[in-house]
Parts: sequence; structure tokens; C-alpha cells
Amino acid sequence: MKAVVINQYGGKEELTEQDVTLPELKEHQVVVKEYATSINPIDWKLREGYLKQMFDWPFPIILGWDVAGIITEVGSEVTDWQVGDKVFARPETTRFGTYAEETIVDDHLLAKIPGSISFEEAAAVPLAGLTAWQALFDHGKLQKGQKVLIHAGAGGVGTYAIQFAKEAGAYVITTASEKNHELLKKLGADEVIDYHTTDFAEVLSEIDLVFDTMGGDVQKNSFKVLKPETGRLISIVGIEDETLAEAKNIHAESIWLQTNGKQLKEIADLMAQGKVTSVVGAVFPFSRQGVYDAHALSETHHAVGKIVIKMAE
Repeated sequence: MKAVVINQYGGKEELTEQDVTLPELKEHQVVVKEYATSINPIDWKLREGYLKQMFDWPFPIILGWDVAGIITEVGSEVTDWQVGDKVFARPETTRFGTYAEETIVDDHLLAKIPGSISFEEAAAVPLAGLTAWQALFDHGKLQKGQKVLIHAGAGGVGTYAIQFAKEAGAYVITTASEKNHELLKKLGADEVIDYHTTDFAEVLSEIDLVFDTMGGDVQKNSFKVLKPETGRLISIVGIEDETLAEAKNIHAESIWLQTNGKQLKEIADLMAQGKVTSVVGAVFPFSRQGVYDAHALSETHHAVGKIVIKMAE
């Protein structure tokens, strides 16, 4: 099958098209013919070699960890899924990623694509959606009526986090460029702060939960706005200064996504009900050049919503 791979770590020029053979299908796995995948910052961070100590894989490596498509083959012990099912998933993290015509997924990680949702909309969800879900609820313990500050609300993770937090009954504050304010208010944000003109740390206080996707000074200043004792800061980029949390007796935690088919089904149910939508900011074709251009856009940190790769049907 055709895949876009890397054969060594480096820049976007290392992306190349080549034929790859998938490993043998195990009893509790399925083969999914891909109709769409999507881009996440982890893709190009891994491509550049930042994660090679965590994932010590042989080359070639197929990047990508989002898939939407149709099941074409099922393992001998698969009972809940059959050939022809339309599914999406965040597969386990292996060197056989989703920048490919087909991918293998463990059956417990699959969720059915709601009838009203396109392959592109579904492919946008898994990694970013699960990251937002787990940050807010599994780790952030967000409750109805609490105040949450979501940084970089217009990004892939942020657009889902705003919607999940609003659906949970929280008061949602986010930071974004002014051009994205209207979109984020439509998604459910109660307040949108233009980080170009306003220092959020000067206008906010008594926040119950901060969801940090930025690190650096943004994270450092986030400790200032949290409630002492009960405030929580959840980050996907690491906690840089533990003493800031200790000073206010705040729970600060760095998280790493856990694959979870049940949570993905909960998100799919919200999408079916029209309560959550995917913001797909750009779509590129499945080719070496398409993936190259998609990485280039992701690396700007200014993409709105998710960047999706569409396979030829």
C-alpha cells in the first residue's frame, strides 16, 4: 500500500511516498481503508526527532495517529465490528501510523462515525478531541458552574475543549486572535481575550481550571489567575516550574493522551446530537506534497481548527 513515511529524522523534506506492508492482523484488530486522516503537532515533532527517546522505532516510520474510514478486514476474535462499518479512531502509537491507504486498529479503540458526520470531520477528532476530553475531565475534574481558561482556543485541541467545557456547564474563557473571536463564541466561549492586546493575568482571577497548551510565560502567568488551594492547571507541554504551583498549593499536572474508544464514542454521540462540531480549517490531498504542505501550515502555530488529509476515493 502507498504511505507517506520518513526514513530519517529531519525537516519536511524527509517526507517521502513509498510502498509499505502492514504487519500481520492480530485477533482483536481490524484493517481500515482510510478516507481521511489529520495532522497534529506531535507528527512533526516526531518527524524532527524530538520524541525518538520515547519511541525508539526502526525506519521507515509512517506518521499520523487519526483515522476515519471503512473496515475491510476483521481479526478472528473481533465480534462488535464487521466489514463495511464506517469508523474512526486514535490507534495505538506505533511506527505504522495513518499517513497511509490502510491502517490497523485494535477493535476496542474504534468508534462508529455518526451518519451526519463526514470522514473529514471524523478524522479531525480522535487525538485532539481525546486530549481535550481527558485534560478537562479525567485530570482537570471540571464541574458544572466552574470557570475554565482554555489557552489557544482556535487551535485543534482548543476548539473541542471549548465545546466540551460548555456542554458540561462550565463558564468558558479562552485566548485567541481577534479574527477568531466570532468563531469561538459560536462554539460556546463566554469570554474571548485577545492575547495581542490584553494580558489575561491582569483581567482574570478565581479560575478553577486552566488548560495550558502553550507553556512558557503563558503557563507561568496562568498560576496567577487560579484559585489558591483548589485551582488546577493541566498542561500538554510539561510543567516548567513546580514551585509556582507549590506557592499557591495548586494542583499542576502534565498529561499524555491515553487511547480510549469509549470516550471517542461519547464524543461521537455529542456530534450526532449536534452539540459538538469539528472545525476543519484546511484540507490537503493524500500525497507527499499534500502532507508536506499540511506540516508547513501546522508548524506556523496559526492554523484554525484541524488540518485534514483527504484520501482519493
